[in-house]
Amino acid sequence: MSRRGFRDPLTYKATPVQVSVPASSANLGPGFDSLGLALDIRDQYVAQILDEEIFDIDVTGEGAEEVPRDAKNLVIKAMMRGFEFMGGKPRGIALRALNEIPHGRGLGSSAGAIVGGLSLARGLVLSGQQLMSDDNLIALATDLEGHPDNVAAALLGGATVAWMEDRASIPTGCAIKLDVNIAIKALVLLPSAHLATAKARRLLPEIVSHRDATINAGRAALLVHALTVRPDLLFQATEDHIHQSFRREAMPKSVDLVTKLRAAGVAATISGAGPSLLILHTGNKVERDEIVRVAGSGFTPHDLEISATGAELASA
Repeated sequence: MSRRGFRDPLTYKATPVQVSVPASSANLGPGFDSLGLALDIRDQYVAQILDEEIFDIDVTGEGAEEVPRDAKNLVIKAMMRGFEFMGGKPRGIALRALNEIPHGRGLGSSAGAIVGGLSLARGLVLSGQQLMSDDNLIALATDLEGHPDNVAAALLGGATVAWMEDRASIPTGCAIKLDVNIAIKALVLLPSAHLATAKARRLLPEIVSHRDATINAGRAALLVHALTVRPDLLFQATEDHIHQSFRREAMPKSVDLVTKLRAAGVAATISGAGPSLLILHTGNKVERDEIVRVAGSGFTPHDLEISATGAELASA
């Protein structure tokens, strides 16, 4: 249906807006759906408002051949959700995406797309920052993603603690940022296999034991201290009892490698829903190279900076 004659209450910027969004690793062992970490691989998005009623979408890089070029595109869906929240709806959008975050590997590619889209929407609207706060953006992103951990890290950077609150009987995502100790380094071991988050989540039990829940609660609390003040406690703090082992069926090589590395005292975890591994360490090159040797040829190592900043907006 034509929208000719429709008056949009929002005022849009005439020039393109660009945003870069970091990858993210969630859970970090015990912090299921609550702890996240921003990693410095970045997707780049550029968008502009169009007068025509079209979505003009071009995607290059990771997963480009699988990304929709219509209203089902996740960045576009997030943008339209953001515009709706602010009270308007543009006629059309031109979107250019350069994807660097690996898809289906537990590094927050969907969270990056969602946070990128909402950030673009906010950046394309005059007074967008007043109409959509960071708290609003996290709540919208959580609703689209289904959980707040990755989207919080993608927006805020650093390490994040995220949680859900009932506001007017509506579950709402919330988050705060932690500054990561400068001694901590991140090593990601990337397998060739992909794994859909939905599949990984279906393997989780509905009920866990009181003992396991108690262990994870203590380790998650300790991990906040380890990430910020005491990196020497990273190994103890990344112990998990409630999700990683249950996902072995979907990624046996990854879970086996986590078990092997942790037996050697390495703070290894499954990154998000997997199948990538995240190792947090303060070691030297010799120790890092030994971890890579143990991982073998089935995993590609990536030494990544922890991104102190989250989504960054700029004029294109």
